[in-house]
Amino acid sequence: MGFSPLTPLRIGIIGGALNSAVGYTHFNASRLDGHFQVESGCFSRDMQQNENSARIYGVSPERVHRHWQSLIEKEVSNLDAIVVLTPTPTHADIVTAALEAEYPVICEKALGVSSEECRRIGEMVKRKKGFLAVTYNYSGYPMIRELRRMIREGRLGELQQIHIEMPQEGYLRQSAKPQAWRCRDYDVPTVSLDLGVHVHHLVDFLTDGKKPEQVVGDQASYGLFPGLIDNVYCLARYQDNVRVQAWWGKTALGYRNGLRVRIFGSKASAEWYQMDPENLRWADDDGHHFVLDRGSGEADTASKIRYNRFKAGHPSGFIEAFANLYADIAENLRAYQSGNKMKNDFVYGADHAEEGMCFLELLKKSPFEKEVC
Repeated sequence: MGFSPLTPLRIGIIGGALNSAVGYTHFNASRLDGHFQVESGCFSRDMQQNENSARIYGVSPERVHRHWQSLIEKEVSNLDAIVVLTPTPTHADIVTAALEAEYPVICEKALGVSSEECRRIGEMVKRKKGFLAVTYNYSGYPMIRELRRMIREGRLGELQQIHIEMPQEGYLRQSAKPQAWRCRDYDVPTVSLDLGVHVHHLVDFLTDGKKPEQVVGDQASYGLFPGLIDNVYCLARYQDNVRVQAWWGKTALGYRNGLRVRIFGSKASAEWYQMDPENLRWADDDGHHFVLDRGSGEADTASKIRYNRFKAGHPSGFIEAFANLYADIAENLRAYQSGNKMKNDFVYGADHAEEGMCFLELLKKSPFEKEVC
């Protein structure tokens, strides 16, 4: 297993109560392999939720704070990092305050609601020589990491096309009741803050950092919340003549989370589907079709001990993928604490977040072609 032999890193969580969208997931993922221990928190403005969450998370009452400002002020010598899990529009203020107080910061995506917010945070990271990691959990799946290895090794040949989609149904279901902050759009539509950042990240991750050069975007509102953008469509031309076609939205009935990526090269193609995460489908230029999983002889990255908490044939899922990312963040944070400038390939910060926001802002401006900043 990938258990840490080191003393767990001490974290304080801002946001992330039991009734939040992501709190319990982060709590479990951060602790799964022994890399982190939650020791303090301001989990909710509702004190009952705050206290209930602290009890489940194992935080002593005297380390539970009523306001996030109090946590930042009083815990500075007690924590190795702060984890920010509040709604996205509040991230910039909390992250910059934590960085100013010289905390390392782990922040749920999206880092901000605009490229300007991300730029401002990035400038503070550089000025303070700080540490910031933004969590994009889908690149934590073993078979996504396996696919990146195979692309890097040239197994697909020259990359030509990427088709990626992330359809969900939440804004058209009869029971639809999104959080209040998700019921308005910002410099970037909220659906892009939720889903588009993952699409941008995965294309960057799988192509080893290829950048978009031109984009064409369109958007629509089909759901139960008039005027709220709930679907975004994108055609993009990336470096090295790679074409990307993308769609994400929240009115695709029948799809709880239909994240799918198909990549086509000059020698082979590959497909991965989030609802079937253990399997990577592959086809080559000789007509062969086959399926890789963690137990396949072809698998190199996904067969590593750290990705096999239980043997292949017993599927790993979303929380395990998140735990893989937390293990990478822990490695990077320990290196930062020791003065080592080592960069973990799986950990992304403010610059990547800013690039994503710039990309998504251009898609909002008009359905006509725009040069990428």
